Amino acid sequence: MQKVFKNCYSLDKRCYEMYGLSEEILMEHAAAGMAKFIRQNFVKGSNIFIVSGVGNNGADGIVLARQLYGEYAVRLSLPFGVKSAMANVQLERAKKVGVILVDSFEDADVIVDALFGAGLNKPLTDEMIHIIEKLNSFHGYKIACDIPTGVSDKGLMPIAFQADTTITMGARKEALYLDENKDALGKIVCVNLGVSHTVYETQTQTYVLEESDLKLPSRSQQNSHKGNFGHAAIFCGEKEGAGIIAGMACTRFGAGLTTLVVHEQVSPPSYLMHATVVPDNASALAIGMGLGGYFESEFLQKYVLDSHLPVILDADAFLSEELLTILEQKDREIVLTPHPKEFTILWKILTGEAFSVEEVQSKRFEMVRMFNAKYPHVTLLLKGANTLIMQEEQLYINPLGCSKLSKGGSGDVLSGLIVSLLAQGYTGLESALHASLALVMAANNYSGASYAMLPTDIIDEVRLLEK
Repeated sequence: MQKVFKNCYSLDKRCYEMYGLSEEILMEHAAAGMAKFIRQNFVKGSNIFIVSGVGNNGADGIVLARQLYGEYAVRLSLPFGVKSAMANVQLERAKKVGVILVDSFEDADVIVDALFGAGLNKPLTDEMIHIIEKLNSFHGYKIACDIPTGVSDKGLMPIAFQADTTITMGARKEALYLDENKDALGKIVCVNLGVSHTVYETQTQTYVLEESDLKLPSRSQQNSHKGNFGHAAIFCGEKEGAGIIAGMACTRFGAGLTTLVVHEQVSPPSYLMHATVVPDNASALAIGMGLGGYFESEFLQKYVLDSHLPVILDADAFLSEELLTILEQKDREIVLTPHPKEFTILWKILTGEAFSVEEVQSKRFEMVRMFNAKYPHVTLLLKGANTLIMQEEQLYINPLGCSKLSKGGSGDVLSGLIVSLLAQGYTGLESALHASLALVMAANNYSGASYAMLPTDIIDEVRLLEK
């Protein structure tokens, strides 16, 4: 996993004050990082079109033009001129080595957006919008310097540069992982600014997950039996398919036993048991998927609220004031997995405060931190294009999801994966992290059409994650 920061201004300042690295040195390394990416991916002589803005983000683009000039056919455009002192210095240097400024916008093998970056805090003018539209219409490979123009920590502006790769400087910023920004960013590459990331970065409580962070419930001990791997009890409600899907995923991910808790006969796969009560030897509970009003209050009180077992709440559980009282139990492993709309519902029940789905999406980091301040012992997993997982002030971002998961049943698979790990003795946080990674990696490995994946396809792919 990698560290994530709100922004990098204080980190740059440390470089100036503690390491004697000037703004100019940091700028040279920022451009060198972009130049290295281009050299590694595009043959010498390729056409490079760089569009730079008036400030230091634009200066990064000017330095890039100088560093690539002679190896590549570089064209540099400054549609708004330059204003910052450093941009003027870098422009003079670029001109001295031969970089020529152009006024016309034409397609190229590589298009670099160095217009405004992370510092843009005002609305885009009509001229800016026209430029971005023109750049987006080109067919060349698009690179954003630090962050695409039109992307901010509050989400997208009316239009944004659509990058194939965003080369961000120094450290990763939260704005790179807002759902609303995801389609504009492409692949995210982080380059250093003259010192190692380990020296540049400070302490943080926010991290972005990588595939290598996944730890599967692999079995190495041969002298074992099903009782060694837990017993998950999954409440199967009005929409029984949701509970069955969760049960299938739970068993696939290693739970020794899985029981569907039901009122009446269901027809699950033969490897899933079903019972009208929670088994005495159950080691974790999952409730909410397709639940409806299926179970009486007395039943829920006895088998869920009065239980000490680790529990995951999903879907219909967020409609129940009764079930949400579980959050007050501070000595219990509790995982919540709402999507944004469900989060607005549960937050209204818990606090009386109303948010729209749009507000939740535009303030995702703020929302999960607000929840964590009230329930620090609870593991919250807020679903989305970038899933956020938080517990005890530690926030983790899973950016690996894909649109193939945008289909009913995907969340039921996630619930099943989480309760499987809870049953096997993982903590709530561990269960949410590794189940979330397993879900998205399984989905990414699915080779069928982007629109065709079923929940059962995800479950099938989970079996192939162990290498």
